[in-house]
Amino acid sequence: MLYTFLIILLILDSLVLVVAILLQSGKGGGLAASFGGATSAADSLIGTRQAGNLLTRASWWCGGIFLFLAFVLQIASTRTRVPASVLDKSLSTPAPVTAPATPNAGTAVPLEAAPKSAAPTTPAAPPPTTPAPKATQPKP
Repeated sequence: MLYTFLIILLILDSLVLVVAILLQSGKGGGLAASFGGATSAADSLIGTRQAGNLLTRASWWCGGIFLFLAFVLQIASTRTRVPASVLDKSLSTPAPVTAPATPNAGTAVPLEAAPKSAAPTTPAAPPPTTPAPKATQPKP
């Protein structure tokens, strides 16, 4: 819950930081001058000197908050995973005991013929036989 709140706070801070940086006028006028001509929206609302100071301070504060939140979130994300060794896992849990396989259990080894099933315990009755009719052969 706290992790999600910090992520949302980081995203909002980054958006404010982007807006504060883009509204500042640089030496060449910057992006702010292209929207409002020689003055930006922040300049006309507050004044040229105060807008520069306000946007500069907002940029520094948002940048510091962004770095702090990124650092806290990085620490919080690594604390959830605990490193574990493969050797520790195999020693702590014993191997499951299984019954030994019975010979000729109907399994075949690859590249060998499958074993024939065991003979039935009761002998099968012979099929009924009917005498074949004598064929008449032509006499020479």
